[in-house]
Amino acid sequence: MSKAPSDQPQPNRPKGRLYDDEAELLMGVETFPDRVSLLPSGAIGAGIGPGLERIRILWGQDMLRDMLDERYRAVICGVNDADNSHGIVAQLVDLIPASQWTAKGVTSFAKMFQDSVSIHAARDREPYVLKYDLDSLLILGLLRPHGRDHFTLDDLSRGFATVVKMLRGRKERLPVASVSFLNARANRLIGPDGKEPSFEAVLRTMYQAGFRGDVYPAPAHWRFGNVGVFPSYPFPEGLDRMRRGSS
Repeated sequence: MSKAPSDQPQPNRPKGRLYDDEAELLMGVETFPDRVSLLPSGAIGAGIGPGLERIRILWGQDMLRDMLDERYRAVICGVNDADNSHGIVAQLVDLIPASQWTAKGVTSFAKMFQDSVSIHAARDREPYVLKYDLDSLLILGLLRPHGRDHFTLDDLSRGFATVVKMLRGRKERLPVASVSFLNARANRLIGPDGKEPSFEAVLRTMYQAGFRGDVYPAPAHWRFGNVGVFPSYPFPEGLDRMRRGSS
């Protein structure tokens, strides 16, 4: 007697279980609009080899929760001299128990610094990196260039080059994490074409500047469940071969 279709063996089904009881039947991905399809680093080619530094991508992790749990000693984000009440920096200074900063104080300090450098260091290349010490966490804030409502990839490159210098040899400032600067409400990132750049372009800019910390994807990136993503950067070499049309 032949088996019913549902009883047929599934050749690609993995062995073992992820959840107790019947929870796996309730966790079908089609019921969750916010999701990603996470791939192993070597899924389509050679993975990251021993000794090669990388940026780790924190898919699935709550950045604010990790900061409150003191998993990091420093965090990188954007600040401006106009209004930071809608940025992640405002949430950090409000939620970190030992913080003596407020969103208004962050903005006032940025404005005071911006006014000062416009007089004494007008020819310096922006963006500057401001330090906000919350005792248990150091915020390294890339100051949005004066007179602009957004960052550029060039700003990010120069800013992260400065951040890397500020971290070099300072173990008390590690581990460090960064926002992705994408999907931002207060400090947008705009590419050369006037649109928001890709996540890959941001990771490449950070990596080429020397950054090797962790990066948290933007909330909007959780709706790309139909696209495979990797847990670290540089991406596997196989991705470039696929883009070039090689097998």
